[in-house]
Amino acid sequence: MGESERSATERTTGEAAEGGSADAVFADWQRERPDLDVTALATIGRLAFVAENIVAPAGERAVGRQGIGKGDFDVLATLRRTGEPYSLSPSALSAALMMSRAGMTKRLDRLERTGLVRRALDTADRRSFRITLTEEGLRVADAAVGELATVLMELVAPLTREEREGLDRGLRALLRANGGGDAGQGGPS
Repeated sequence: MGESERSATERTTGEAAEGGSADAVFADWQRERPDLDVTALATIGRLAFVAENIVAPAGERAVGRQGIGKGDFDVLATLRRTGEPYSLSPSALSAALMMSRAGMTKRLDRLERTGLVRRALDTADRRSFRITLTEEGLRVADAAVGELATVLMELVAPLTREEREGLDRGLRALLRANGGGDAGQGGPS
């Protein structure tokens, strides 16, 4: 390998090692394994990078301004989006958030201690409980979802409407093709 080739290789490998572009990683693999189609590495690499390093931290900061973390936001937002009286059973919450019942109990205990939810016997089935947003829980949920919506709109603002719609169509197709249904799981509550 000549000196100019070595410099280019060191430069792209250095960029990739420092969290650089997916293009640099793609170019490295294309050079090293021309027998493989590695185009998905760049696409999925970008998707993972955006999700982990841009969207997740921005969302955590947005809901954090209301004094809650992502897990607590997920519970509050799930209750809020059910509509009045903003109430579900613990098992329905566990299923909606794909959490164990033990994990949900721990989260609900914390939210109850902070006055954001109320736990009461279910009047229709006295063997079960209902989890309901308190007035403060409703206020926090509404404020947090407002912050989150604003932050996420700011993140996609550089995209044209057509680019956003194309991205959404592509992600929906990817989810459907891989058993994730239409909307998938793990997105904003």
